[in-house]
Amino acid sequence: MLRIFGRLFLFGALLGALGEMLSIELPTVRFPFSLSREIGFLHIDLESGNAFPWFGWLTTIVFLGIGIFIELTFAKGFRFTPMTLRRIERFKTIKRGYYSLILIFALAAMASLDHLLVGNEALAVKYNENWSFPAFTREIEKGHAFGIEGDGGQGPPNYRDLQNRFEDEGGDNQVVMPFLPYAPTGDTIAAVSTKLEVAPNGLAMDGGKPFSGLAARIYDPSQPERMHLRFRFRNGRNDGPADGWDRDGIRVYGGAYLAGELVKDSESWNGAGDLATFLGQDTGELRQVHFPPSPPTFGAEQTHALGTSSKGYDVLAYLFGGLQVNFKAAIVYIPLVYALGISIGLLMGFFGGAFDLIVQRLIEILSNIPFLFVVMIASTAIPERLKETAGLWIIIGILLLFGWMGMTYLMRTAALKEKARDYIAASRVIGASTPRILFRHLLPNSVAIIVTLVPFSVSSLILALTSLDYLGFGLPAKYATWGQLLRDGLDNLSSPWLVTSSFMVLVGLLILITFVGEAVREAFDPKKFSYYR
Repeated sequence: MLRIFGRLFLFGALLGALGEMLSIELPTVRFPFSLSREIGFLHIDLESGNAFPWFGWLTTIVFLGIGIFIELTFAKGFRFTPMTLRRIERFKTIKRGYYSLILIFALAAMASLDHLLVGNEALAVKYNENWSFPAFTREIEKGHAFGIEGDGGQGPPNYRDLQNRFEDEGGDNQVVMPFLPYAPTGDTIAAVSTKLEVAPNGLAMDGGKPFSGLAARIYDPSQPERMHLRFRFRNGRNDGPADGWDRDGIRVYGGAYLAGELVKDSESWNGAGDLATFLGQDTGELRQVHFPPSPPTFGAEQTHALGTSSKGYDVLAYLFGGLQVNFKAAIVYIPLVYALGISIGLLMGFFGGAFDLIVQRLIEILSNIPFLFVVMIASTAIPERLKETAGLWIIIGILLLFGWMGMTYLMRTAALKEKARDYIAASRVIGASTPRILFRHLLPNSVAIIVTLVPFSVSSLILALTSLDYLGFGLPAKYATWGQLLRDGLDNLSSPWLVTSSFMVLVGLLILITFVGEAVREAFDPKKFSYYR
């Protein structure tokens, strides 16, 4: 099992290095290099105008070293102790924890697919027999490369619109989009629409009931904001003002209805051509246009299974982005906080004396600093540009500043207990060095404490990030976070799909992690495999 993780480190490091050398944006493994280029002090600007992402290469070398170390260590015929094997087997017998861990690994694998699964850039475009791969190239493709003329050809194209255009034109040109063709953030959906039924008696019906509200006939079902005619309905009949726009979005028509009948002399017309031709255009069925936040919709033109947020982001894509943020934070935060807490705790318990007293006083000082005030000060004092590029890492740094102390006390207690045992005295007698005693004897015998706390540390991290984002002191808007979506839902209670979706995914993930934590704690309980004399 551990050799699999070592090979993942090796494969990821090699793939990331290859992608950087070939300028290919591969999912997940591109992250260290992307971060290095975004933050100024993590790269070196060269005279040629390019940037050398030293942090990305350093991270790749570290991952490569970890993979080689794990592979070599376990290739020597390493075997778990019989007690550890019994603990693992016991964990597998606790089905809810075991299957929850499998689900978490499946979610992590799905999140690692990144823009292969969710994104608004095309995976592949075939135009005039030439293939291009916009999602995997660092350079931004221009619209004129795909036959887009005018101002739209000077910037990056909307690949969803390009896909629709190629399908309408027929021929060999095609666009391959990700499974969910919307980016988590920065990809605003202006409007969505739902079809209204027209009864034989002429009434507009919605869900079997007479419709009341605004409805329109639109030029393009994939762009509902481009309306042809818009009417106000009351109890299924036209009742109120009517407006019309040409294909350029200019209002050219106005009128009024009363109880389903056009009011005499209420029409106004200032468009090109005659009014009858304008009104007679075939622009499809009557549809209700929803502006953000819009409800869930399903259809060939627009599918948003969980609706859109108040900013026009697809909620399903936004939840996926939030899942990625949580996994990224956990992968960075957990090793750092445990390395810091375990090391300091072992040293406190093993050496004691003045070092122990000084670190305890430091912990007491830090534990009395209000965490929320520190985050508020950081949110206001840190420059906006730095928050945009390194907002996640600033928050993780603050959490790390306060998160290591609880683990330290546990490891201190374990070290105080273990250092009095005979095997530590025997190690000293045979001349074992202090680092060897700490990390080859004390630490392995305290592993049960470490393993049982990891799931609960992950859940605490997710709750902390969500809470800070909900309060408005968390990550900047470019990050998709569940806390921001939860706050958006509470600000728009008339759109229950926002609160429901964010609440369900948050609680669901926390339940899975809690099941794993309970199973690990029960499996690693020393009382299960010990007896007293």
